[in-house]
Amino acid sequence: MRLTEASVAIRPRSAWEALDLGVLMAQRHARLLMLSWALVTLPIFALLCALLWQYPGWAIFLFWWLKPAYERLPLYILSQALFGTTPTLKQALKAWPSLLKPQLLASLTWRRLSTTRSFDLPVLQLEGLSGQARSQRLIVLGQRSNGAATWLTVVGVHLETALWMGLGTLFYLMLPQQIELNWNWQSLVTPDSGEWLWLEHLSNAGYALLLIAWEPVYVACGFTLYLNRRTELEAWDIELVLRRLRQRLIGTAYALLLGCALLLGQPATTAWADEAAPATQLDPHGPDAPRLLKQPLSSQAAHDGISRLLDAPPFQHRESVTRWRLGEEQQQTEDEPEQAQPETDNSFADLLEKLFNFSNSLDTLAQLFEVLLWGSLLALLAFILWRCRDWLQTFGERLGLPKKRQRIAAPTQLFGLEVAPQSLPDDVASEAQRLWDSDPRAALGLLYRALLSRLLYEHQLALKASHTEGEVLGLVENLNHQDLQSYSEQLTRHWQALAYGHRQPSAEQAQALCQSWRELFDQGAQA
Repeated sequence: MRLTEASVAIRPRSAWEALDLGVLMAQRHARLLMLSWALVTLPIFALLCALLWQYPGWAIFLFWWLKPAYERLPLYILSQALFGTTPTLKQALKAWPSLLKPQLLASLTWRRLSTTRSFDLPVLQLEGLSGQARSQRLIVLGQRSNGAATWLTVVGVHLETALWMGLGTLFYLMLPQQIELNWNWQSLVTPDSGEWLWLEHLSNAGYALLLIAWEPVYVACGFTLYLNRRTELEAWDIELVLRRLRQRLIGTAYALLLGCALLLGQPATTAWADEAAPATQLDPHGPDAPRLLKQPLSSQAAHDGISRLLDAPPFQHRESVTRWRLGEEQQQTEDEPEQAQPETDNSFADLLEKLFNFSNSLDTLAQLFEVLLWGSLLALLAFILWRCRDWLQTFGERLGLPKKRQRIAAPTQLFGLEVAPQSLPDDVASEAQRLWDSDPRAALGLLYRALLSRLLYEHQLALKASHTEGEVLGLVENLNHQDLQSYSEQLTRHWQALAYGHRQPSAEQAQALCQSWRELFDQGAQA
C-alpha cells in the first residue's frame, strides 16, 4: 500500500468518526458504486422473480441471502479508489467474478448472519486470510471495533426496513383513488389467491432498488472501520509522517552535499578523509583496547548474575502450595515467618477436607453440578414445550403433519335436543313409528337427535352446540361413510322442512327413514 498516495487523511479516529468517513467515501464515489451494484444485482433479482413467480417470498429471501456476494464489488472499488487508482465501470464488472472465488460458500452459510460482516470482509478479500490465521487476525482487529461494526449492522437492518416500508407507503399514496376503491383487500391478503402476485413482486422490487443506495454505504463504513483499526495497530499515521520527513531530509542532504563539494573541492575532501582515518585506528577506547580484554566478568558469569536477579523478587515469586486454598490469601511479609500464621486461617479448608475428602470429592461435586444443570435444562425445555403446546399443534397442522384427535367432552344438547344416550329408547325406529301417527314432529325429532347421539358417541365426531345442521353434514362427509352421509342428508332435509317450514313428510317417507335407520344402526353397520 502506498500510504503517501491515499485519498483520505490517515490518522487515528474514533469508531463513529470512521463511520462518518465511510459515508463520505461512498458519497464521493456514489455514481460508480450505485451503477455497478445495480448492474450486478438487478439482473439476478429479475431472474429469481422469473423462476419463482408463484413464490415471491422465496425470491426476495434468496436475493437477500446472496448479499455477501454482491458486497465484494463495492469493497473492491473502494480499496482501489483509496490509493488513487479508481477502476472504471467496465474494469469493476470484469473483476467481480474473480472476487467471488475465495470462501464464497462460507460467506453464504455459517458466516451469513454475522453482525460484523462488513468489518470482516476486508480481512478475507484484501488480506486473503483464511482458517486459523483469519480467526486470529479478526480477534486482534475486533478488540475495539466489533461493537461499532455490530451497531452498523443493527442500524442497517432497521434502516432497510424503514426505507422499504416508506417506499410501499409512497407507492400507495400515488395510486389513483378509483383504483384504490376497486381493490378487494380480503383477496389481497389471502395467501391462496394468485391475483396479487404482481403487487408482491413490486414490493420486492422496491427492496432491490433501495439496496442500490444503502449497501455501498454499509460496505464503505465497514471498510473505514477496518482502515481505522489498522491505523491504530500499525501506526500508519506515524509511518506516513516519517516517510514525508525522510523525503524532505533526503532532498536537503543532497543540496548540502552538492554545496560542500562546490565550496571545498575534491582535493580538500580527500585530504580531510586521509587525516581522519588514523584517528579512528588509534582510538584508545576502541573495541580492541586492552581494558575490555582484561575484565574479570566473563559471559557465563554475567548470564548467571542476570538469572539470579530475575529469579528474585520483584521479578519472580515462587511458592509451593500443597493444600487447597480458598481465594487469595494474604501474602507473607519478609519479617513474618510462615509458621507465625494463625491456625484458624486454614480451619475452613481443614473442615472441608474432613467432610468431603477433597482428594476425590472435587470430581464428584463437579459431576453432581453437571447433573443438576442438565436436569434443570431439560426441565426448562419440558416446561416451555408444555406451555407452547397449543402453538406447536397449530404449527404442525400448517406443515401438514397428522393431527392428533383430541377427546372433547360431548355436549348433552344440540339445537335444543337431548342427545345423551340414556335419553333415547332402546329401539329408536320402533318408537319413532309408534309416535308418527300421534306426533310426527316428536317422531322425526327422535330420529334426528338419535342420529346426533350416534355421531357423537359412536363415531367420535367433534360436534359443538354452536354447529348448524349444514356444518354437521360437512363433518359427516369427512367420515367417508357413504351410507351414513346419504342418510344424514335425507333425515336433515326432512327435519329442516318440518322444523322451519312446517312441511310434514309422507307416511311412505317416514317408513323409509325408519327402515334405513334399522339397516344402518340396528343391524350393526360399520362406520
